[in-house]
Amino acid sequence: MHTEAFLAHRNLLFTVAYEMLGSAADAEDVLQETWLKWTGVDLDTVENQRAYLVRITTRQALTRLRTLGRRKESYVGSWLPEPLLTTPDVAEDVELADSVSMAMMLVLETLTPTERAVFVLREVFALGYDEIAEAVGKTTAAVRQISHRAREHVAARRPRGVTSPTDARTAIEAFQRAVETGDLQSLLDILAPDVVFLGDGGGVKQAVLQPITGADRVARLLTAGIGRIAELMSLEPAQVNGLPALILRLDGEVDTVLAMHIDNGLVTGLYAVRNPAKLSHMERETTLRR
Repeated sequence: MHTEAFLAHRNLLFTVAYEMLGSAADAEDVLQETWLKWTGVDLDTVENQRAYLVRITTRQALTRLRTLGRRKESYVGSWLPEPLLTTPDVAEDVELADSVSMAMMLVLETLTPTERAVFVLREVFALGYDEIAEAVGKTTAAVRQISHRAREHVAARRPRGVTSPTDARTAIEAFQRAVETGDLQSLLDILAPDVVFLGDGGGVKQAVLQPITGADRVARLLTAGIGRIAELMSLEPAQVNGLPALILRLDGEVDTVLAMHIDNGLVTGLYAVRNPAKLSHMERETTLRR
C-alpha cells in the first residue's frame, strides 16, 4: 500500500520539490527522504494520502532549501536552475510550463524559503491555506499573509509577456539559423535591445561570471564563442522546462543547454547552463505533474 500510493503521486512530489529547489538532483534526494518517512506512517491514520505526501515533501524540501541557500552563496558565477528535458504535455499546461520556466524559477530564487513553499503550493498546485499551513508549520492566518506578500513580490519581478509555443519556436528557429550561420545582423534582429545573457559553468566549465546585457554585447559574445567551435558542434531544438530551447552538443555530448525567454517575438533572456553536474537530466524526458 505504501509503495502504490507513493508511485501514484511520485511525479507530483518531484514537481513540488523541483519547483521549491530548482535542482533535480536535490529533488530526487528529497523524494528518497519522503519515501523513508512515508514507510513509517500508519496508513490507517491518513485521510488524504496525496496531501500527506505533499506535506512530507514540502518539509524535506524546506530543510534542503536552507542548506542550498548557503551553497549558492559560495557558487562561482551565476547560479541557474538545473534544466529538465520535459515531456510534451508540460508545454500544453501553460501555467505549469510558466512556473518551471528558467525565467520564472529565477524569480522564485528571490523569495525566502517559506515564501517560496507557500507560493508554489498555492499558485501552482492550488492547495488550500489550511493544507499549506500544515506543510510549512505556520498558522493559516500567517500563510495567507505570506501568500499575499509572495504573490506581490513575484508579480513585480516576473518576466513580461506570454508567448505561444508556435511563436516561441519561430523565434528560436530564427535564433538557431543566425547562430549556425554566424550572421551577426540576423542575431541582432532576433534579440531584444535589453536582452540579458546568464551563464552557469559552476566553476567547472568556462562561462560568463556576470550577466551580459544588451543585444550588441550578447550577439558579439555568441558569434565569437560559437565561431571557435562551429565545426565540432551541433544545435538541436528541445523542450526544456516546458518551453522550446536549444541543446548544444560537442562531439555528440551535451555541452550547453540554452534556454530562452521570448517576448513579442524577441529573445529577452538567454540562460546557458554548462555545469556538467546540472546536465544529467538532458538525455531522458522528465514527467512533471500538478
